[in-house]
Amino acid sequence: MLEAMTVKDIQRIATEVADSWADVNWVASTDSTNTQLLASGTPGSVLIADEQTAGKGRMGREWVSPAGSILALSVLVDAPTADNLGLASLAAGLAVTDVVPEAELKWPNDALLSGKKFAGILSEADIAGDTRRVVVGIGINVYWRAEDLPVAGATSLNLEGIQINFDEFTIDLLRALATRLEQWQTGDEKLLEDYRAVCSTIGKTVRLERHGDDVEGTVDDVTAAGEILIDGTAYSAGDVTHLRPAN
Repeated sequence: MLEAMTVKDIQRIATEVADSWADVNWVASTDSTNTQLLASGTPGSVLIADEQTAGKGRMGREWVSPAGSILALSVLVDAPTADNLGLASLAAGLAVTDVVPEAELKWPNDALLSGKKFAGILSEADIAGDTRRVVVGIGINVYWRAEDLPVAGATSLNLEGIQINFDEFTIDLLRALATRLEQWQTGDEKLLEDYRAVCSTIGKTVRLERHGDDVEGTVDDVTAAGEILIDGTAYSAGDVTHLRPAN
């Protein structure tokens, strides 16, 4: 039987990351950590949940978050401007590879092990008047049985031979998130330099699926705005429904 993964000592986690995150909370279950932080959080807030009953992925897709098998958390930060908001998601993806160095990133922010997805990220912005906030949600599959994985092409840390201490891993991830999101906020060029180094999509021939308009070509680069550059043309993540290897 697999051991349920959960926070053991939220106070210790909060203390260890207090220099970066002022308000760290844990709940057994919630609809969506992103939704809750956008509704009531302040910049510097963190919400960790054992279970999300309405977890969200890109394009409104469901993110399955059963209790005991996933690390689900969201952080709320100030956005420096209304531009380049998409880079926050890339920064979060890079933070995942900081704590799981065996991983690589599929543009924009799918974290892969052995070519299979084990983590997903969703950033949502709250831009109104003088308010500029971004919530970044991360779901990491930490402990699953292979037969219970929600979709084909998914994996988890334990299935890839990676064992973690849940609290220590959470602390490390929050520290990495603080570093990478600060790089985004300050425009540090090292963010994209490091992202390009772990992005396995660069150099691949891909089919980019948009709403009724598919594009095939070779990925040249990821731009300073976090867009994918295919045969000299840039596409933003918000315009893309799927990115697949070209047939």
